[in-house]
Parts: sequence; C-alpha cells; structure tokens
Amino acid sequence: MAEITLERLRNTDMERYPSNTLNDYYDVVHKLLETLALFKRTKIKGEGAHQELIEYVAKEYSLDEQTRQFLQQMRDYRNRISYGGFMIHRNYSKGHNQLEFVLY
Repeated sequence: MAEITLERLRNTDMERYPSNTLNDYYDVVHKLLETLALFKRTKIKGEGAHQELIEYVAKEYSLDEQTRQFLQQMRDYRNRISYGGFMIHRNYSKGHNQLEFVLY
C-alpha cells in the first residue's frame, strides 16, 4: 500500500492539494513505521499510538533528532487536518523532498 500511495503522489499536483498530499505522505510513513516495529515484534495501539510509534522507531532504529521531530510534526499536522479542518499552505509541499529522503 505504501508503494501504491507513493506512485499516486508522484502523479498528484502537490501544490494544488497540499493537505491531501501531507495526509498521504503521513499514511505512507505510518505504514512503514508500523512495518519497522513489526520487525521487532512490536505492535503499538490505543490512544497516542501514532506518537508512541514514532518515538519507538526513532529509538530502536537510531533516527536522528531532526527526523524524529519532522515525523512528529507531520503527525501533528495530519491530526490538525483530519480533526480540526486545518489547511496546509501550498508552499509546505515544496518541502516534500525531505519526505522523500525520509522514505528512502
């Protein structure tokens, strides 16, 4: 599913749909983080699971602090979009190169 979503993102006008783009990128990142946790035979669920998953993977896989903070920021924006109607500015998606770096 992560690969399919990335393929669709490559064909999306990210500046026209920045909030949707961020949601999709976060979905990809979340799926990959869950996979990494499952490699360690760990499943994180319940309230606060997304935040805890990022912290767990950052620690277990020695992610640098900048990447950990970036992932938490994505999570926060995704929650604000999903639950509060927050709209991402179209210039935010220009930073998607950092997302691509994180994913690869």
